[in-house]
Amino acid sequence: MNEGTSFIGQEAAWQEWLSAIRSERMHHAWLLAGAKGLGKRAFARAAAAELVRNDEKPVHSELHPDIHILQHLPANDDEAKKKAEGKAYQTKRNITVDQVREMIRRLATKPTMGARRAIVIDPADDMEKGAVNALLKALEEPPAGTYFLLVTHQPGRLLPTIRSRCRVLRFSALAPDQIEAMIQREAPEADAASRAAAIAAAQGAPGVALDIVEHDLGAMHSLMMRILRNGDADFVLRGGLADEMGARPARDRQLAALELARAVLVQELREAPRARQLRIIEAHGVLTKLGTQAPTYNFDAGLLIMEIGGLLASVAMPREAAR
Repeated sequence: MNEGTSFIGQEAAWQEWLSAIRSERMHHAWLLAGAKGLGKRAFARAAAAELVRNDEKPVHSELHPDIHILQHLPANDDEAKKKAEGKAYQTKRNITVDQVREMIRRLATKPTMGARRAIVIDPADDMEKGAVNALLKALEEPPAGTYFLLVTHQPGRLLPTIRSRCRVLRFSALAPDQIEAMIQREAPEADAASRAAAIAAAQGAPGVALDIVEHDLGAMHSLMMRILRNGDADFVLRGGLADEMGARPARDRQLAALELARAVLVQELREAPRARQLRIIEAHGVLTKLGTQAPTYNFDAGLLIMEIGGLLASVAMPREAAR
């Protein structure tokens, strides 16, 4: 496997990809579909590298001239400079139509180093409307030797005409023991509370589990669960969440807290009565919207964590009175 990548729990998907590469009539467009955090991003890059490799030498997907990766660009010139310096940077909200059009212009020429070329769009969910329409034209009449890999967390957000032209490669959630083994290998220094929180909240997604461990969100997970169980009429637990978040947290920590809150709501949804399920779904929708805005909006960290705590309290057992 290229780039030193292994995919815990996704071996079947990798074998399906290898079989397709070896077949005489490989489909030209693929949807890499599954929940966020299952490793689709790394898989897409390794799959593209395997596709274009024509000898025994390893291929680096970010550098190979026949692999084109469309992803969120830096938000502005200052953020582009941070990216060039290897620093954390903010991105644009969408993959733009200009990015897709530039990719299509490149397709007018033949692959540089072999007979195949890979186009990775990550995530395809976040394309602008114009970008989707431009991509559809390319999928309808793909140049010979060109293969598309569309990473998608929510396939239903894509146009049916896009989905119908793609072969779906599904990514499965990992079992708790697989998540635990992954944490022990990737983050052996994690304490018991963080490991337990990661396994409980990840819902089988290793990327989510590693975020929880990396940002030491074990105590935050405990507070979130207490709010869901008991409410927070006196705001004490929300104050605890704010303390755990910290005064000036990195953006990655804020995003990890949002993902954790979404995960605990999904976990809670499974056992809740129908009337409460509707409230949980509504709160989850608000968190999802915040999650799409947080990478580019300059949220105040204290207000954000209080908003998260308030959404959890609004679906608590018993329901906290609206404030």
